[in-house]
Amino acid sequence: MNSIGSNVVRIEAEALRALAERIAGPMGKAFESAVECLHSCGGRVVVTGMGKSGIIARKIAATLSSTGTPALYLHPAEALHGDLGMLVKGDVVLALSSSGETEEILQLLATMRRFGIKLISITGDSIYSSNSPQRRSTLAQSADVALDCSVDKEACSLGLAPTASTTAMLALGDALAMALAEKRGFKEEDFANLHPGGKLGKKLARVSQLMHTGDAVPCVWPHTRMADVIYEMSRKGLGITTVMENKKLVGVISDGDLRRLLEHQKDVLHLTAGDCMTANPKTIHPDEFAATALNIMEQKKITSLVVVDGAGKVEGIIHLHDLWGTQMV
Repeated sequence: MNSIGSNVVRIEAEALRALAERIAGPMGKAFESAVECLHSCGGRVVVTGMGKSGIIARKIAATLSSTGTPALYLHPAEALHGDLGMLVKGDVVLALSSSGETEEILQLLATMRRFGIKLISITGDSIYSSNSPQRRSTLAQSADVALDCSVDKEACSLGLAPTASTTAMLALGDALAMALAEKRGFKEEDFANLHPGGKLGKKLARVSQLMHTGDAVPCVWPHTRMADVIYEMSRKGLGITTVMENKKLVGVISDGDLRRLLEHQKDVLHLTAGDCMTANPKTIHPDEFAATALNIMEQKKITSLVVVDGAGKVEGIIHLHDLWGTQMV
């Protein structure tokens, strides 16, 4: 059993190696044309396929959507019974078929041409084989861009079950999606915006998305009496207050600072914020990751960070409690 399992993986790995060489070599221009076609799409990328190819098509559509390219899966059989309305002008169809002769997909070609929809095919045709290429399938011949996802053999001992071919299809779909994301300039914050409920997206959240702003930010001035400082801290409930002068941060006073003051002298109410504040406190920029804020809080053993811009102007405060919802705490 172990030898069978390892042999399956070796066959599929060889199929991926051959695919990578085609993309880097003879299929390179066609791959670039496919990426450009997808990038210039004014509508959605509609991915379609039947059977096992349909399962791979669903995953490719999901990957495209999660990396900044609006995409959906269209079941070709259902399309023939009403779902064809999902196709509109401006869409691009990415059709997957190992044989390139899937009847349900071929029946969609007339509608695609009527709407002027671009077609990219992923088939098992050896279009870019180093040997004499075989005759192209109907789907590959009809495509604006035909991509070659051929394999020497399936990993199935009978040579029947789609194994190496579907692995290669999936990898080629991922290659298109990642090249397209790079061309779009897709960034970490874009990923976070598209995955607000996912753990990765939450870890990529920015400080600016979680911080307290406006009137919620406690603020006093160096000459403010400590009685008013304590009132401001209690009213805002963040366990800290900023001390500002000329709209710039000059210090902070925390609950911990108050406790230490009371340990050394009983009467602090006659003092001012300037007398009691911690000057030059640790701060963070609003564009930093929330994970960075958490790391600073853990290192400094504090529960709040003042958020300032490049000029030292206070933008907000991020509290440890604000990070609980990100599943980082």
